[in-house]
Amino acid sequence: MQALETKSLTLSYGDTIIIDELNLTIPKGEITVFIGSNGCGKSTLLRSLARLLKPQSGSILIEGEMVSKLPTKEIAKRLAILPQGPIAPEGLTVLQLVKQGRYPYQKWYRQWSEEDEQIVNSALQATGMEELADRFVDSLSGGQRQRAWIAMTLAQDTDIILLDEPTTYLDMTHQIEILDLLFELNEKEERTIIMVLHDLNLACRYAHHLVAIKDKTVYAQGKPEQVISCELVKDVFNMNCEVTVDPLFGTPLCIPHGRGRYIADKVGKSHEAI
Repeated sequence: MQALETKSLTLSYGDTIIIDELNLTIPKGEITVFIGSNGCGKSTLLRSLARLLKPQSGSILIEGEMVSKLPTKEIAKRLAILPQGPIAPEGLTVLQLVKQGRYPYQKWYRQWSEEDEQIVNSALQATGMEELADRFVDSLSGGQRQRAWIAMTLAQDTDIILLDEPTTYLDMTHQIEILDLLFELNEKEERTIIMVLHDLNLACRYAHHLVAIKDKTVYAQGKPEQVISCELVKDVFNMNCEVTVDPLFGTPLCIPHGRGRYIADKVGKSHEAI
């Protein structure tokens, strides 16, 4: 069974069509990454999968069921989304933020439970945020703040997690830290992870399944080693590059053409790269 599926999905903002007649399947229990140029519709597609944007036409299915026919709280128990650059209310602690993830499970006759407490503590532990639980979210570093939001998403306890550019504004160390965390969640708990990434090489390293978006639809999809090529990068990103193999992971490694220092010989003579 697929985790998510779209059938002839069309998305628009007003009269502007962003995604047109898109058919897509997201494999269950894997990491899927959307790639594509700015403005191609990656984030719009992600929002629609979480039912934050109503389709103009077509349908979205979660594990074979029509998303449009499911109650909102039922969706929230099966799918969690972390948008790009979320902002917490001023004065909110990490613990208070993470507890928000349990909202879909609260009822008028059953408020906070021991199970809720255990899941929140597990989410804090999984993200390494236990010692920062009493800190205000707005006092954290970028990497810590992102881990806090991911902890809230984990507290929602869904099998499917969607993330829109989870590494934006983070330095290289924190980018790897966040992606390693998501990788471990997939490896250990078989969570289905779906995210938008701009860094093509990191997308190739972490994704089991890659989806390239262009011209309002899927340009190509599959394993990174089957999908990524010089031709794809040129067509999708309008960029010339060389594609080689990552020496550490064996995944595709994109080396863009452009200008910069070029070491021509051992003496260190410099030329402009083409």
